[in-house]
Amino acid sequence: MIEINLLPGAKRSKKGGSAPSINFAAIGAAISAKVKDKWLAAAVLSGAAAIAAISLLFLSQRNHETNLRVAETKAAADSAKYAVVLLDRVRAEARLDSVLIQLNIIRAIDEDRYIWPHVMEEVSRALPIYTWLRSVAWFGTAQGTNPASAIKPPPPDTGKVKRRRPAGVVIPRDTVHLRIIGRTVDIQALTRFMRSLEDSPFISDVQLQRSEIQIETGKEITQFVLDAMFNRPDTTFLRRAPFTVTQR
Repeated sequence: MIEINLLPGAKRSKKGGSAPSINFAAIGAAISAKVKDKWLAAAVLSGAAAIAAISLLFLSQRNHETNLRVAETKAAADSAKYAVVLLDRVRAEARLDSVLIQLNIIRAIDEDRYIWPHVMEEVSRALPIYTWLRSVAWFGTAQGTNPASAIKPPPPDTGKVKRRRPAGVVIPRDTVHLRIIGRTVDIQALTRFMRSLEDSPFISDVQLQRSEIQIETGKEITQFVLDAMFNRPDTTFLRRAPFTVTQR
């Protein structure tokens, strides 16, 4: 069998079952021999490479744009859903603040209803023998100057989502100053009276403003003036008892 080598300079392939090898150098040399203008060929190859690169970049950017549009659509849907949730939360918190203010107002009014019963009970319990009182009253700023009912409720909901503000509801409380005027025939009884008042959870800051000796029915007595403050103790000190009236 006669074999003819059509590519001069190429090596002859070995006989056998192995795949034939391609000589790219020979192919390039053959193409170079046929192409007369090498600059034109370089320009054509550069243009083809540029078109391929531009096509690849266009497809890549188009794919990226498609992904961004899908993400934008999903983000817009999530934003609308969460905006409704946040708006409902703000409205619920506004209602909660309003309810808390009302409960605190009711609690403040309820706690201040029994100021004077507590005062009278503590004073009568601390009053020693041979001592009697002329008056128990308040002095200074009158009660009701800062009523709890004057607290303004939270502003109405305008439909806009706002940042949550901590609910710090401060109920104004009147400072109740007490003035106790009494008389005693024993100066030590006055000291015991002041100590007993100080031990009360409802009364504090007991101070002796003045005391003077007076003559009444031929006997010496000591008239005194005490100033004190009413305390609002913890609810553990409060004791509630049923009020009953016996009818005859």
